[in-house]
Amino acid sequence: MIHIFSERCIGCKLCERACLFGGITVSGKTPMLTDQCTGCGVCITVCPKQALAAAEHKEVLQHSNLDAYRGILIIAEQREGVLHTVSCELTAAARQLADQRGTQVSAALLGQGISGLAERLVAHGADTVYIADAPFLQRYRTLPYSRILSSLIAELRPEIVLCGATTIGRDLAPRLANHFRTGLTADCTGLAIDRDGTLLQTRPAFGGNIMATITTPRHRPQMATVRPGVLQPQPVRSGSGVIVPLTVTEEPSDDAVQILKTMPKDKPAVSLEQAQVIVAGGRGLGDGKNFTLLQELAQVLNAEIGASRGAVDLGWIGHEHQVGQTGKTVRPKIYIACGISGAVQHLAGMQASDIIIAINNDPYAPIFQTAHFGLVGDVHVIVPELIHQLRQ
Repeated sequence: MIHIFSERCIGCKLCERACLFGGITVSGKTPMLTDQCTGCGVCITVCPKQALAAAEHKEVLQHSNLDAYRGILIIAEQREGVLHTVSCELTAAARQLADQRGTQVSAALLGQGISGLAERLVAHGADTVYIADAPFLQRYRTLPYSRILSSLIAELRPEIVLCGATTIGRDLAPRLANHFRTGLTADCTGLAIDRDGTLLQTRPAFGGNIMATITTPRHRPQMATVRPGVLQPQPVRSGSGVIVPLTVTEEPSDDAVQILKTMPKDKPAVSLEQAQVIVAGGRGLGDGKNFTLLQELAQVLNAEIGASRGAVDLGWIGHEHQVGQTGKTVRPKIYIACGISGAVQHLAGMQASDIIIAINNDPYAPIFQTAHFGLVGDVHVIVPELIHQLRQ
């Protein structure tokens, strides 16, 4: 159904011309629905004054005053009773943003038997943690999770909502953004806030060739998903927070999709996200066989093997080793880039490393602008010498 805000109509008749079914007419400055209206919503998209809205979004549009929204809400994520690290990362980042804004940080966590996880969110900066603990929330399902969180967001009216760019977050966040008719920036690699509370959301754009800063100036809440590993998850305080249990009930519509069986995925042998040292190779190695040289160096350093997308696309190494925008985001203490030019897509996944060491025979390679230490020369000469020196 379409809801009409007659006082906003300017009589432009764009809605009348856009409707293919003759479902709306405009007399003067008064829109009227006809029996032919199908509720498709095309009239909503062309109205320049938001005089039309889907009926379920009436409340959102009536409260369009941006000053009515305050605070930051984190959609925390757990799987099988284990809090996802991205939830801690987001909470710590939200704490910093909230301190600049002079506001509060809240977190919402859904599941079964998960009340004990709230303290970790408090330790990372949450002032209030809302817990929905019920058997029907044990495993993630889109409908009940989005229903409960939509209700909570409508009640709290946060100006910012942050969610992890995980498989769950990428399913949940767009549904919430659509419900509130607000913008969503996906896969952010950086967050900041300006003086008037506008969230500055940075993410790679145009195939990773530029870093774009995106804002949502006219709608609330401002929503973003952030890639795991991009932000620091370290606890920021030892104070106490408020834990609020939510009363939730299962609805028949929640069973529209049922989980019949869960098949656990085999844990990968490569754990780049937790690695303290990573030795990564790119197309500059010249041949996939030369990854054995990097494996030898990694063995000496007790390191994991990473790779650029170029090396993976050539079939030299598996995708589970890929670091970058379309691979994994890592934050090791030492990252050694061998034969990697340093495209923006790759830098997006490793530039937060504590120490970056680049080895490349091109002195003008972009990787040297990011690296803390650079070695210009043939990787096939430098790496064997490194191995020799380390073994000494």
